[in-house]
Amino acid sequence: MSSQHLQERTRLTVDQARKLAEAVVRKMDYSAEDAAVIAEHIIDAALCGYEYSGLPKLLDAIESKRTLRPRTPMKVIKETPVSIVFDGGNNIGMLAIQRLGEAVQAKALVSGFAIGGVQNSWMSGRGAHYVEKLVNNDLVVIHTVSSQSYVAPLGGIESILGTNPLTLGLPTANGPLIFDMGTSAIMYTDLTLRERRGEKLPEGVAIDVHGNPTQDPTAAREGALLPFAGHKGFGLALMMHAMGLLTGAGTTADKNNGHVIIAFKPDLMYSTEQYKEDVSALLTRIKTSKRAAGVDEIRIPSERSFKERARNLKEGLEFDTAVFNRLREFAGV
Repeated sequence: MSSQHLQERTRLTVDQARKLAEAVVRKMDYSAEDAAVIAEHIIDAALCGYEYSGLPKLLDAIESKRTLRPRTPMKVIKETPVSIVFDGGNNIGMLAIQRLGEAVQAKALVSGFAIGGVQNSWMSGRGAHYVEKLVNNDLVVIHTVSSQSYVAPLGGIESILGTNPLTLGLPTANGPLIFDMGTSAIMYTDLTLRERRGEKLPEGVAIDVHGNPTQDPTAAREGALLPFAGHKGFGLALMMHAMGLLTGAGTTADKNNGHVIIAFKPDLMYSTEQYKEDVSALLTRIKTSKRAAGVDEIRIPSERSFKERARNLKEGLEFDTAVFNRLREFAGV
């Protein structure tokens, strides 16, 4: 693709982007209520500065083999006063995990602690989106993911693990503190967007089918992504994948999506309000600490995305024009 194409952008208001996302999801045969949940996730990702998890994510969903399989309503597989496990019914993860988070939150607010999981869903989106909602209710939250096999184990050349994100969320006196990271060197949705745009991958993030380093997104998709930071990323990816097995998700390629959410009230251990003040005080110490030469600001996890969201809510959202046109064509709008 030409560099000119890479510069073709379309600016939408937030409302326009949301309506387009809802129209696309409705065309995928989801109800208006479910489409609104999925669109909210897509738009929030874009607002927070993650374009590849915004509208381009819907293209990935449209093209996924999973969208061709029958869907059924989510159902509870196992439940106790402090736990719940769902069969996601092959519904897209952005819907299934939203429902999981709501169920875990309800139990945690009553019992002080809860854990839940969902199997048989796909394409989860940003873990921070679900976690933020629970943290806003003064819960400490851990969200783990085992996902499709895109990532090779350290020293291997076959994709076995997923990009397997880990998200941690804590309440503070000044709003949520959220750390959200993938355990792969690049996220798969980022790879597919670069492939659509004809862009190279960064060095050191992927290998081809023969195990040779590659910056070609297509060769990487046919080969494997790599864990971030060598053995550390591999170790985290493995542990996230094993956590996903708690849901009964299994390990086969078509059944390996397992999502776990753990939530608890700080006052099981300490005063909730004092804990929030203490975390805020820690962040202030970090922000005001001495900086290295040339560093203007020490940034806290989630700080950039929250600022991006505030700015984009006012200014609207910009998307790749080719992605925008494909989605409009699919939705018939």
